[in-house]
Amino acid sequence: MADQEQAALRLQTAKLRQDHADFDAAIEAMEAFGCDKLRIQRMKKKKLMIKDRLQELEDQIIPDIIA
Repeated sequence: MADQEQAALRLQTAKLRQDHADFDAAIEAMEAFGCDKLRIQRMKKKKLMIKDRLQELEDQIIPDIIA
């Protein structure tokens, strides 16, 4: 993988980590204020999708090496 591609993936993972943290904070705030449970579930689903995408990108950056 070229250095430029790897740098782009690292930048994207950093953005996704921040998005994940933002969703986490938003969900905590929604739960604290007693927001609609359906809305909270939707936020949790989006947060999980971000986490899955983050894992995919991290796997591309550091591939598994079978010894």
